[in-house]
Amino acid sequence: MPPRRSVLGLAAVVWKTGRVFAAVLPVVAVVFAVPGHSWHERIVGAALLSAIWAVSIGIGHALSGPSLMALGPEIAVGRGVVIAVAATAVTSAWLPGEQLSPAALCFLALLVFGVSVAWETFAVRRLKPVVRLLLVGEIAEAETLLQDLHWSSGYELIGVVDAGDHPEEPDVQALLRGRLSRLAPVIAEHQPDLVILSDGRKTAATISRLLDAAEAGFRIVGLAEFHEYAFGRVPIDDLTHDWFLSVLHLYQRRYLRGIKRGLDVIGASLLLILTLPLFPLLALFVRQTDGPVILRQSRLGEHGRLFTIYKFRTMRADAEQAGAAVWASHEDPRLTRAGALMRRLRLDELPQLWNVLRGEMSLVGPRPERPEFLEELSESVPFWMRRHLIKPGLTGWAQVRQGYTASAEETATKLSYDLWYLRHRSLTVDLAVLLRTVAVVLRGGVSAGRRSEPAPESGLDPYTELHDRALTALGSGRAHVSPMSVTVLENEAPRPGELGTTHGLGGGH
Repeated sequence: MPPRRSVLGLAAVVWKTGRVFAAVLPVVAVVFAVPGHSWHERIVGAALLSAIWAVSIGIGHALSGPSLMALGPEIAVGRGVVIAVAATAVTSAWLPGEQLSPAALCFLALLVFGVSVAWETFAVRRLKPVVRLLLVGEIAEAETLLQDLHWSSGYELIGVVDAGDHPEEPDVQALLRGRLSRLAPVIAEHQPDLVILSDGRKTAATISRLLDAAEAGFRIVGLAEFHEYAFGRVPIDDLTHDWFLSVLHLYQRRYLRGIKRGLDVIGASLLLILTLPLFPLLALFVRQTDGPVILRQSRLGEHGRLFTIYKFRTMRADAEQAGAAVWASHEDPRLTRAGALMRRLRLDELPQLWNVLRGEMSLVGPRPERPEFLEELSESVPFWMRRHLIKPGLTGWAQVRQGYTASAEETATKLSYDLWYLRHRSLTVDLAVLLRTVAVVLRGGVSAGRRSEPAPESGLDPYTELHDRALTALGSGRAHVSPMSVTVLENEAPRPGELGTTHGLGGGH
């Protein structure tokens, strides 16, 4: 076995061993801290509950397939904790002597969740070796991939196998490891962990060469799928119409409308009851400036149908002179003092709970866009109208990753995240987005994802500057990405209908 494979195997063993200890140690601590039991009862109880919690956490990770890796380790751990709590409750019913009080069980759940998430985060960042990537595609695709890898850690692009005709320039050759005819020798020499195959290279000849080199022990993933699993978004620049067939595919997991509607009604009702006392206070703040308290705007809903959205006014009455629609931004100068605070805490969106109850919106989905921007976005953003295949949401995956948008370009970036949600939406994803929304609100409205990069200020054209940055990143070893998705890809090949890509959207609200 090559030395690198041994290192990868050892890291996986340490990772999974640590995962067991992260679940078992809190259980032992809590069981032995509970008074009123003999030492014999405590030992038996600790052994039994340790097995339950260790197995449950393992099941939680096993159930979190590739589509959920972009959500972070909290989702897998949370699933395992829920399973463990249910299993512990059932065990307590059959073995009263091993029963934990509700308070002790809640404390144990929080303790295991915190310790396990901390371990998974540490393991992803520090323990697992960097995953070596070999791209079979174009130089331009490598540059774009390097730009994305620059924002994370865990992956390293070691080179490109390209079939195109490029000038013999040193900077271009620095990215190349060979042509398609030498694919098998390149793999044997450089030992990649993951081969990324662009859509244009999924030919019979390429697959045959990859099979010839299978002895090297690598895994294969499509370029679009890699973006899905690693970054939680879909690259729309090279997206084809065929991708949308995966949304309707036979193997697509169904998210029943009844379940989603039930979550919307229950969630919106609870939120409305909890926040209704704030409405008079918020109305008082809005009335400090001239204009209506509740703003009504037309928005594009499911299948492009228009509906009226409600929100507390956060801008001056003259924010849109002559009725011309203007893009909203994160630090919009038209915001009132109270409006800026309400927007940071997302309090201005509370009246949209009524839209959710009416069925015009969902709790989670793409943010509804204004129809005034329809023509601009349809012409400048590919596949923009396809986001209307589902209901818009009070919050969304793109919203917690990207935040507000102030241009068609930033809307295209958010579309990549919205398409990821379109492909992977589920009850688990919805709950994860809602929890992330709470975290965004607690941070003061700052989304966790990256912001769009500003336009280059140098005299170079954007392509040249991107190319130089990509080469610099490759040479310095900064082109890395989180390995969480590859952990799954190494253990589970994507099934038909689990393919996809990402880019995001939203704005003007």
